Amino acid sequence: MTTKHERASALLAVSTVIFALRKDDETGGEPQVWLPLVRRIREPFQGRWALPGGPLRVGEDLAYAAGRTLNETTGLAPSYLEQLYAFGDASRSSGAERVVSIVYWALVRGEEAERAVVGENVAWFPADHLPELAFDHNLIVEYALWRLRTKMEYSRIAHAFLGERFTLAQLREVHEAVLGRALDPANFRRTIEASGAVVATDEYLTGTPHRPPRLYRYDDAVDLADAGPLPLQQHFFKGES
Repeated sequence: MTTKHERASALLAVSTVIFALRKDDETGGEPQVWLPLVRRIREPFQGRWALPGGPLRVGEDLAYAAGRTLNETTGLAPSYLEQLYAFGDASRSSGAERVVSIVYWALVRGEEAERAVVGENVAWFPADHLPELAFDHNLIVEYALWRLRTKMEYSRIAHAFLGERFTLAQLREVHEAVLGRALDPANFRRTIEASGAVVATDEYLTGTPHRPPRLYRYDDAVDLADAGPLPLQQHFFKGES
């Protein structure tokens, strides 16, 4: 019989949602947000796709564990890795033992994403069109995608997909891919320039058939600090913005 003084126990695990902008190899089209998933080879949920992750080892830091499990399953080692949320509802584990997952999320550029180890048990999926995943991983991806779209409005997160120098057209393409809708080029330029978040450089993109576009960078003097993740309940009560 459980009493109110009895201590709760749970296994700790880490999982990582890693986003990249990719085109569909079959249909082409505009870049979309994709993520790699790993097929489970044992119960529970054997055969279903899941986020890269695994148990936390004794003496292992959380961020290190997230990076280790991600590298072991996909071969990726992203430079941007941020703790997203802790998922620990009592009903999330199918076994007798409760599992609390500390979830990280990461962003990689297209060329880095191409180096991922894919095969029968590792594959890329469009973030907005996922199969039914193991555990509560659909919920986790939904929350991570919402966080990504929210952060696009006030942080420098886009440069994780672009690099230090980029054209305004490239920046707009990233916003369009993440938000999932087309943006008016003129309005986007005015909004970005008025924000003061980016600074024009003296460099230009080479190798273009027309007039080379100017390259920009983010202004490090502007405070675009991350306000931190909202509680999961607040996200669902407010809905997506």
